[in-house]
Amino acid sequence: MLRKSLLAIFVASATVAATPAAAQECDAAGTIGSGGSAAAGGTSASTVGTAGTCRTDSGTTSSIGAGGSAATSDEKAKSRTKINENPSQLQGQSKAQAMDKGTFSKSQTKTKVTEDGLQSRTKTMSHVPGEKPTQSKTKTILPLPQQQ
Repeated sequence: MLRKSLLAIFVASATVAATPAAAQECDAAGTIGSGGSAAAGGTSASTVGTAGTCRTDSGTTSSIGAGGSAATSDEKAKSRTKINENPSQLQGQSKAQAMDKGTFSKSQTKTKVTEDGLQSRTKTMSHVPGEKPTQSKTKTILPLPQQQ
């Protein structure tokens, strides 16, 4: 039975447009996302990130979402999600980790939107003492055409 579980989900959006983007066709647009889960023994951890953007003549509209959760039969589970925005990019990052004695599971997803395009990557790992660790990595990149 799982005694402790943490969940965090954050969504942010940035809009730089004089006219609503829905009223215009996008000159360049895209969506991207990645996520993953790891589990070992009585532990599990999952993270996810997704982003979208639409570039028009009057500006760019972008959104990003990220979240993660961790659970264990012990009391050592944690998850953290951050969304950062600055003039050159919109970035989301989630980390989740669960530990039960020497057994652990962890997951991390980073997603970002820049003027060049969108990127999302996820890394997961789980380990039971005495066994080989299990790992996976995914990375997705979606370049957007440059403005002229």
